Order: sequence, then structure tokens, then C-alpha cells
Amino acid sequence: MSETSPLPSAGDKSQVVEEMFDRIAPRYDLLNRVLTFRMDVGWRHAAVRSLGLRNGARVLDVACGTGDLCAALVHEGYRAFGIDFSAGMLRVRHTDAPVARCDAERLPFPDETFDGLTCGFALRNFVALEPVLAEAARVTRSGGRVTLLDVAEPASPAARAVHRFWFRHVVPAVGGIVSDRAAYRYLPASTVYLPPTAGLLDLVGDAGFVDVSHRRLGGGAVQLVTGTRA
Repeated sequence: MSETSPLPSAGDKSQVVEEMFDRIAPRYDLLNRVLTFRMDVGWRHAAVRSLGLRNGARVLDVACGTGDLCAALVHEGYRAFGIDFSAGMLRVRHTDAPVARCDAERLPFPDETFDGLTCGFALRNFVALEPVLAEAARVTRSGGRVTLLDVAEPASPAARAVHRFWFRHVVPAVGGIVSDRAAYRYLPASTVYLPPTAGLLDLVGDAGFVDVSHRRLGGGAVQLVTGTRA
């Protein structure tokens, strides 16, 4: 990343993003709460509820970060497991769920290990979505569920204008004061890595999930994609 472009080059993305999350880990949760007015908590609980699995089901949270989704999974009665490639995020985690540091493209689990899989606000941080979704399908049992949560843009022109101002100006400004300026320039700009809705649903379907659905939360600022392992 540079002063002119907040996005890393394709070849550097993995290393740059890992180092960025290591740096911002100590204040990551605080800024999530402040910048979303705590709505991020509700979005994660909505994602967990959308799984609809039996009590005690084993659920893997990919890119678990500090453990917010793991905590929500445990609250709903699931057995949570987390993986992330940022050692800094795992170091400050606030979950008792078992976690491992690894690459989402090479998960260290046998086929069909989990009843469900979640991923919150991380799709745009992967180098490529296809191998990540393929691994998600591999470790999820037939009939298991996947829930993917990430940012989006509201459909309404007025709401979209407000969202863009907040996301592109307020988030970098506040993030730069409280944490790391470069990181909070990257995070809003990284939405460019997300495919359009139809393309994202196709990718999830191509990976091996059926009954793929999409809905918006937070007035359209967040998207929730769910599917069932074929």
C-alpha cells in the first residue's frame, strides 16, 4: 500500500493484509463497535441464527479474528472452532473456542469435519475466493450450512450516498486517529475485491453449495449469503 493507493498489489496482498491485521488487532473490536454503533454485534448474531443447525453442531469460523463470531456461535449452543492467518488477532482473542493459525486456502481438517461454516467480513481480504470457497465446501458435511457475512452498498441512492461518505471519509479518519491510518484506508477501499451479488452467489454455488440465498442487513450496508452443502 502507498499514500496514493490504499490497495496492495496482487502479489503482495497476502503479506500486506496479514501484517495490517497484526497491527490493528489491539483496537480492532473497539473500532468495530464505534464505527457501526454496535450494529456489528447484531449482524453476527443474525449470521449465526441463519445456520439453523442442531444444538452442539460443530461450526468452523474462517478468518475468526478476535473471536466475535466464535463467541456468538457458542452463545447459540454450537461447538465453535476458529482459524485465522493473523497471529496478532489470535493473540488478543476473547473466545475460549479452540483456534488455529492457518491459511483459509489450505485448511488442516479432514473432509466433512464440520456441520457448518461461517466467515465474517473477510471475503475481500483473501487473495482469491474460489480456493477459499472450495476448501469451505470440502470440510463441510453434506447437508451442512455455510454463512458468509460482508459489507455491501445500499440500493437507495440517498442511503448509498450517506454510506459512501461514512465508509470512505469517516472510517479512515477515525481509524487513523484511534489505530492505523493505512489500515483504515484499505478496509473501505477493499470492497472493490467483492464481486457483484450475482457473481458472488455463482461462486458459492460453483464451490458445491445449493439453495444459495442473499439478503441485506443494516439498511443494505451489509450482505448475508447462506447455502447448504450439496
